Amino acid sequence: QVQLLESGGGLVQPGGSLRLSCAASGFTSDYYAIGWFRQAPGKEREGVSCISRSDRTTYYADSAKGRFTISRDIRKNTVYLQMNSLKPEDTAVYFCATDVGAPFYYNDCSVKADEYDSWGQGTQVTVSS
Repeated sequence: QVQLLESGGGLVQPGGSLRLSCAASGFTSDYYAIGWFRQAPGKEREGVSCISRSDRTTYYADSAKGRFTISRDIRKNTVYLQMNSLKPEDTAVYFCATDVGAPFYYNDCSVKADEYDSWGQGTQVTVSS
């Protein structure tokens, strides 16, 4: 059974950092692309970043460029999202997702939510002074 478990969220001051983790179980995460998404209250789910199966391709939404870094630890079957220089507008529930049912090509990934079929429960990130 495919499961994704996000962790690492919390309350942080503006300008601070957090590292989110997406731990995979029931499958080998390095065989699949992983995407990070977020959803703020009253807003639609937004794609933040993704990493391809090969790890050669990463993508960042404009809101994340230069501040967030996505990476994968194969040994731990975990994908990370390092978030630096956090802003109040980064406040949201952050989700990771994968494409087990219809995998992307080896060097592809996407931040379109409808292209992923397995989701974690999310972790809350609050950026506030």
